[in-house]
Amino acid sequence: MTRRRIDPLSLVRPHLLELAPYEAVDPPEKLAKRAGIPVDRVVKLDANENPYGPSPKALAAIASLDNVHVYPDPRQTEAREAVARYVGIGAGHVVIGNGSDEIIDLLFRALLDPGDVIVDSTPTFGMYPFTAHVCGGTTLNVERDEHFEVDVEAVLREAAEPRVKAIVLASPNNPTANATPLADIERLLASERMVIIDEAYHEFGGSTAAKLVPEHSNLVIMRTMSKWAGLAGLRVGYGLMALELADLLLRAKPPYNVSQAAEAALIASLDDAELLNRRAAAIVAERDRLAEQLSAIPGLHVLPSDSNFVLCRVPDGKGAEMHASLAAQGVFVRYSRGHRLVDCLRISIGRPTDTDRLIAAVRLAMQTNG
Repeated sequence: MTRRRIDPLSLVRPHLLELAPYEAVDPPEKLAKRAGIPVDRVVKLDANENPYGPSPKALAAIASLDNVHVYPDPRQTEAREAVARYVGIGAGHVVIGNGSDEIIDLLFRALLDPGDVIVDSTPTFGMYPFTAHVCGGTTLNVERDEHFEVDVEAVLREAAEPRVKAIVLASPNNPTANATPLADIERLLASERMVIIDEAYHEFGGSTAAKLVPEHSNLVIMRTMSKWAGLAGLRVGYGLMALELADLLLRAKPPYNVSQAAEAALIASLDDAELLNRRAAAIVAERDRLAEQLSAIPGLHVLPSDSNFVLCRVPDGKGAEMHASLAAQGVFVRYSRGHRLVDCLRISIGRPTDTDRLIAAVRLAMQTNG
């Protein structure tokens, strides 16, 4: 008897059939193959990764694990206490995630019914609308102003709509690199919507709203260990939020969502914050050197940065060509086709030798595409 084949997609929630994939970056091996060069010649400045890698204490903590046959602590007790000491907040406010992406996912699954809305300030990080879509929600975009600052009045107007559950804001923003003033965040908190602040890059600029968490029950701060701590490959981050919400997410998350290796690396990294802060200071100094050198090239404009990357505007209509020319030279930066960023390149800060390679490649690209 012939069994009728069932189309599995006919059983999927309809809104997911329209889902566009998040545009992630490729690993060095793929980039090297694309450019036709050895992998050690790749200058990878497209994902805001830390060029100095993890703390030696983090690597030692991973190497010394001797009980990986045992599940990790589902309540994340030791890791949450380590974050609490680092931030200066009670451990009850902390939730550890498989990267801060998981914190976004847990929050949106908890907050959004089908048809509910988040308010986003664009251009910004693409995971917010992506995850809202997966959860059945929609995104209402409010354009940032000409300096890429948040239009607080416009956000508040849109947030007054009944279906809006959350205002999402990256500070410092990705890809524009600027932090949002604390006074603006406090104004947004008066909306009585959930205000979710993504502070993935806060250690490179110093601005944070974390101190407001205990007094504002509608505030969530998200952070990652990918940038400052150099743990992008281990996928670990954390959220700071009201006690009741933290308790809910700890119950709603997968029980063993963070591996023992990631948890051990997080704890050891926070214990080695002094070293990581020195490295962050070196990255900031190199950022300023890179910005100065790029700005000296006619036709380029570098926006001010509070992060470990810069956004560089190139001559009109040359964004795609510049990106391709750099890639052909083995130098990879981030390019967005968004209408306000079509002539912008986002460049991560690497080591000084990476900066030198980049500047040489940019000069050649400008000669070729000028």
